[in-house]
Amino acid sequence: MTSTVPETTVPGRAPAPLSEVELSIGGMTCASCAARVEKKLNRMDGVAATVNFATGKAKVSYADGITVADLIATVEKTGYTAEEPPPPPSAAAEESAGETAPAADGELLILRQRLYVSLALTAPVVLMAMIPALQFDNWQWLSLTLAAPVVVWGAFPFHRAAWTNVRHGAATMDTLVSIGTLAALGWSVWALFFGHAGMPGMRHGFEFTVSRGDGSSSIYLEAAAGVTAFILAGRYLEARSKRKAGAALRALMELGARDVSVLRNGTEVRIPVSQLTVGDRFVVRPGEKVATDGTVVEGASAVDASMLTGESVPVDVTVGDAVTGATVNAGGRLVVEATRIGADTQLARMAKLVEDAQNGKAAVQRLADRISGVFVPAVIVIAVATFGVWLGATGDTVAAFTAAIAVLIIACPCALGLATPTALMVGTGRGAQLGILIKGPEVLESTRRVDTVVLDKTGTVTTGRMTLQDVYVAEGVDKDELLRLAGALEHASEHPIARAVAAGAVDRTGSLPVPENFENVAGLGVQGVIDGHAVLVGREKLLRDWAIELPAELAEAKAGAEAEGRTAVTVAWDGEARGVLTVADAVKETSAEAVAELRGLGLKPVLLTGDNQLVAESVAKAVGIDEVIAEVLPEDKVDVVKRLQSEGRTVAMVGDGVNDAAALATADLGLAMGTGTDAAIEAGDLTLVRGDLRVAADAIRLSRRTLSTIKSNLFWAFGYNVAAIPLAALGMLNPMIAGAAMAFSSVFVVTNSLRLRSFT
Repeated sequence: MTSTVPETTVPGRAPAPLSEVELSIGGMTCASCAARVEKKLNRMDGVAATVNFATGKAKVSYADGITVADLIATVEKTGYTAEEPPPPPSAAAEESAGETAPAADGELLILRQRLYVSLALTAPVVLMAMIPALQFDNWQWLSLTLAAPVVVWGAFPFHRAAWTNVRHGAATMDTLVSIGTLAALGWSVWALFFGHAGMPGMRHGFEFTVSRGDGSSSIYLEAAAGVTAFILAGRYLEARSKRKAGAALRALMELGARDVSVLRNGTEVRIPVSQLTVGDRFVVRPGEKVATDGTVVEGASAVDASMLTGESVPVDVTVGDAVTGATVNAGGRLVVEATRIGADTQLARMAKLVEDAQNGKAAVQRLADRISGVFVPAVIVIAVATFGVWLGATGDTVAAFTAAIAVLIIACPCALGLATPTALMVGTGRGAQLGILIKGPEVLESTRRVDTVVLDKTGTVTTGRMTLQDVYVAEGVDKDELLRLAGALEHASEHPIARAVAAGAVDRTGSLPVPENFENVAGLGVQGVIDGHAVLVGREKLLRDWAIELPAELAEAKAGAEAEGRTAVTVAWDGEARGVLTVADAVKETSAEAVAELRGLGLKPVLLTGDNQLVAESVAKAVGIDEVIAEVLPEDKVDVVKRLQSEGRTVAMVGDGVNDAAALATADLGLAMGTGTDAAIEAGDLTLVRGDLRVAADAIRLSRRTLSTIKSNLFWAFGYNVAAIPLAALGMLNPMIAGAAMAFSSVFVVTNSLRLRSFT
């Protein structure tokens, strides 16, 4: 999967266009493996790479003159495999999704088989070693018979990876496990065949700490087999958890329809979605998925977008409305014209955003990667030093050997490599289910620091369309009659205010009569004849031109509405003023609740709009915002964000229009409403698929929770290694207990990340 990314400029060189590819890396078993691959790729001229252990992928940018084959060859020289993954889900994605999932399941099955056999063989070895009553004559030889397959076959993946790394002059976690288990088995074989441990009647007890004794009569079969079984168990649980962590993205990728009924010469033809082209018209029956993004050209229905946006209430659509691929038609038959296909659809773009975020690395993870890269060699040095110090201080080879093995086994830095990627996988996946797309891990850091949120008014806090608000009538006039006559006349006009009046009239009175002698009076309103009445609808000046004055109560209602920032429309017929209609860009029902939630997160809301001060203050008052910046030109929105930043504030911006894109990019955190323009979505750090402002608060809460999970994971991983290595070196841990603790640390980190799946 390759693409072209923007040019980069290096001082003294001409700009070079970069291409980008994502590679699936095979054979990585720990964070230090990922660090090695990343280091080797980044040493190539013109290459910038990020390797993610949890997802098993490398994201690589490379200059002209370098091919994907060169990148794959570099990875293979490092001792791992690399290949380009299948294309992202589009129409044909069902096949690729169906192929990759069984492959992952197959690897999990092999690991499970290896684990179960190893556990079955290890259990009696451990029990005999720990319970002297079970130690019959020659029990040690049965232990060898059971433990040897575990250490040789069960731990074979560790030995193979360790040998590969040795050939490339490197050491990883597998090196530690392989050396530790083989050394314990080798010592035991020597003691059995050449020492006193093989004598009939030999007995030995089990201690949680290092014990001194005669090396020729000490065996470590339970430690060798137990460590292998524990680490295999940790690997298996880790692999299962990682699969669960990526489940949300896989579910997102598999949402799309497989085939579609296309209209060809008036006849329905069933074809795979992959064969759809822009401009094709296709049929969506009740219960079917919309095959791709498009516009309704025939029919009316309700569309259920809950799987894609998390919005539980179906949305009504009719001719001219846009529909999104993978949503479900919950009502009548629709004919839709395709406007986007394949990788351009909202579903594919969502999946790409989520995948990119999961493949990224936060600053804290880069620190962990650097540490894990030097960690393994340092641990080997510490283990050798531990052996030397114990041997020099006590002269006890058995105790020295046991302490060194414990150091090797407990120090494996698996948890470090899993701390960030697993939390990111679960957090971004859960976000996708809720209609929140996080562009990358660096976004998480921004959400923690933000203290001010700038809200664009139109389309963000308000609906972005004019709607009928209030109806004031003169004495003796029926409201429904006023609406019927005014709505009928306005229905013939294309003006946004006229459309708002007509829509409100239809909602409240039903069908409207057809006007006669309709005339649009430029800048003033409309006039015509309806049911024998000469009707005027528009500005007060239009009525005055016909020598009609507003009565006091209507003039007062008009002035009050305009003071609140609403537009007043006067209505008259048969030479008398009959009423006043008020129209405004309606505040979304959920905006006040959203503002309260943002305040609850410690953010100060600011309303930003190009509208006049009166309108802005009216909207701000309705939703509970104190600070208003109004009458701002689109190009000046960036300056407002910069001014707030210069005051020491860390600014988040929420917007949806083309004129918001620059401000979204300038803000410390940009939140783009997914109902808005592509330019705004591209500029934002977080995309809110729904047009509900409450999702902005959810997005910040989810981002902060994900960051908190990453930090707690890293604290555990660092703290575990910092505390455990000295304990092992001081002889306070038996190697088998060390193996169990090491496996538990990885499982804990992944399980802690999985808690994000319950975020609501």
